Amino acid sequence: MTMKRVIPCLLLQGNGLYKTRRFKKPVYIGDPINAVRIFSEKEADELVMLDIDASRHNHEPNYRLIEEVAGEAFMPLAYGGGIRTLEHAKTIIGLGIEKVVINSHAVDKPYLIREVADIFGSQAVIGAIDYKVGWMRKNQVYSFSGTKKTGLDPLHHAQNLVVQGAGEIFLNSIDRDGEMNGFDLELIQSVAQSIDVPLICCGGAGSYDDLRAALNVGASAVAAGSM
Repeated sequence: MTMKRVIPCLLLQGNGLYKTRRFKKPVYIGDPINAVRIFSEKEADELVMLDIDASRHNHEPNYRLIEEVAGEAFMPLAYGGGIRTLEHAKTIIGLGIEKVVINSHAVDKPYLIREVADIFGSQAVIGAIDYKVGWMRKNQVYSFSGTKKTGLDPLHHAQNLVVQGAGEIFLNSIDRDGEMNGFDLELIQSVAQSIDVPLICCGGAGSYDDLRAALNVGASAVAAGSM
């Protein structure tokens, strides 16, 4: 039986750590190195760090910061942001990161997930999906930190990312980001039932009951930022 995980999700902008609401209004909350040290001491199951500016501004990953973070982390660490090529992924994993999170460029070139999975294994690749509710209450995938509509349905996109080789799916609700009002349980359940890899859900965690509810409907892990 797969262990259920609670995963702190840290958002990077430049060299700082930020929190957002609905992917907007970033507020500085501290130094990422100190945060990683704290979560290491607390024995977090895992840690996800996402650079919220890299892909949007066409920047490469901040390798210097990634190396510093990896040196302080005593738990599995996943990194996402600005990963556009196989070489980017190779460099990040070479710095000590266990998993790469591929989001925007999994939309533009889904073969990138297959390339990374073929070399490092599916367990090293997380396919990330940011989505929000649009017209007629229809869910739609957004890329580049929630700034670009893709026309993709998150459930079908999750299935395709698994076919491409993603070993986990990271499902993130833009509408619930930073609101701490509970997860989108309906979509979490639908996606969990339609894929055969672990599902990490993010966006909405505000209480232990919220975490428990998401795990009860099929999530393998719950990620929390503001909470």
